[in-house]
Amino acid sequence: MNAPVIKQAIWIPPYEGRATLVNKGESLCIIDVEGKQVGDFICFNQKEPSEYVSPVHMRASLSSIRLCEGDGLYSNRRRPLMRLMKDTVGRHDFFFPACDEERYRVDFGVENHPNCHDNLTNALAMVGIYPDHLPDPINWFMNNELDEHGDYVIKEPRSRPGDYVQLEALVDVVVAVATCSQDLAPVNGWKVTPLKLQRMFKEREFHG
Repeated sequence: MNAPVIKQAIWIPPYEGRATLVNKGESLCIIDVEGKQVGDFICFNQKEPSEYVSPVHMRASLSSIRLCEGDGLYSNRRRPLMRLMKDTVGRHDFFFPACDEERYRVDFGVENHPNCHDNLTNALAMVGIYPDHLPDPINWFMNNELDEHGDYVIKEPRSRPGDYVQLEALVDVVVAVATCSQDLAPVNGWKVTPLKLQRMFKEREFHG
């Protein structure tokens, strides 16, 4: 018989980020608690942090700008570090970089706004990862559409309370997720709300 599955939850408050280790064979669910909340996601190889999930390599490896169940999350070394196993929304983005302080200052005239770049960097530091360059994220639940001219139109996310994606680790990884801080555009439905990470693993692998 298979060992029971242990579930470990990590809450990510609005305007913050969290990181966790996910070992090979384990699953991670990213849950939109209240709906319409984007989660900026980055992922590193635990043993070799110079390898990380790379959206530009994903687009090349998948020959697509959309994600489907069964797709791998490809690294800068062109191999999948995780796999998308379950998706209750079906609309995500892996074109836009993480928002940063300059984004709000230059585009919105707002100083010192909370931002995903800093929140992801701080979350990674808590687990001992200090990248020289923060990789571009996968923006789970972000709803971008192309218009007839091929330009991006950002709309409110389609995700509803409790919607989620489930990812399986294909190698030991470090994952960081931030509740996107954008409250000046439709990215999060004009409001920043919590996300929940739910790590699932076998009982025999649980060490407290």
